[in-house]
Amino acid sequence: MIASKEEQLMESLRSVIDPEIGLNIVELGLVRAVEADPDTDKMKITMILTTPFCPYGPQLIEQVRMVGNQVIPGGVLVEIGMELWDPSMMEEGAGGDWGLF
Repeated sequence: MIASKEEQLMESLRSVIDPEIGLNIVELGLVRAVEADPDTDKMKITMILTTPFCPYGPQLIEQVRMVGNQVIPGGVLVEIGMELWDPSMMEEGAGGDWGLF
């Protein structure tokens, strides 16, 4: 079965690792939404950071943009959401190495 653009993009974003935590941004639940723009080939990624003043925030955002642009022919737009991150947003089982769950 052929994966949708959204699924392909989400899978590719697993290569973006939060350097402080050592988990990828999808596992951490930082990617909150992936939406196709119906008028263009672009896709919009809404993401959050683990803390509002994450020192790696700019690098993570740029990595998301670079990875997304490699997968989506029309490119991606990365927006930062206003939601506050908490460990319950992580994928099931992702926090096991941390002893969180």
